[in-house]
Amino acid sequence: MANKELHASNPNIVKDIIIGMSDGLTVPFALTAGLSGVLDTNHLIIVSGLAEITAGCISMGLGGYLAGQSEVEHYDSELKREYDEVETVPLIELKEVEDIFIDLGVDKSLSKQVALQVSKNKAHWVDLMMNLELKLERPAKNRAAKSAGTIALSYLVGGFIPLFPYIIFSSNETGFNVSCIATIAALIVFGYYKSKMTGQPLIKGTLKVTVTGIIAAAAAFLLAKAVS
Repeated sequence: MANKELHASNPNIVKDIIIGMSDGLTVPFALTAGLSGVLDTNHLIIVSGLAEITAGCISMGLGGYLAGQSEVEHYDSELKREYDEVETVPLIELKEVEDIFIDLGVDKSLSKQVALQVSKNKAHWVDLMMNLELKLERPAKNRAAKSAGTIALSYLVGGFIPLFPYIIFSSNETGFNVSCIATIAALIVFGYYKSKMTGQPLIKGTLKVTVTGIIAAAAAFLLAKAVS
């Protein structure tokens, strides 16, 4: 039986989840750890954490929306340009199709025949140029809105992991300890699956994500201690 290749079914969603979770786990973890170093009450930590998560969701979501919108606008602009060139300079565009197939290893005479065949359908012709010449894929429908929602939700989920122990436990020290354990565990799991989905070495990728989060939290905690 033939081996099946493993690919992400929707790489854009995977990418957005990674973006949101990466910051969602790291930034609130650093903030709550830093505040734990100078505050004796969980109330201010919770309020500050909620404010940060809210601001982070809005900021990251808006950034994802603008990036997705720019991607759509760029694709539409290039698509219009390709249609214009097919209409105004068809011979040049036809030669470019031939060159594309020649570069792929197709015989020159056969490349010319294929190019002529493709040129009979302008939509297919332009799609080929977009994919093979410009290396652009058509953005998914509602790409900007989906990206914004996915990033914001991922940030929200990630942000609550270091914060929820302070909500559950009244003791600042207990909240801090449980927050560290829960967040480090989440960083390990997230780092593992991120590495698996992106094709990175599992151990190296997991350690990279985990150590980054720990360093950020430790730096915030020590800085807060030093200036308090």
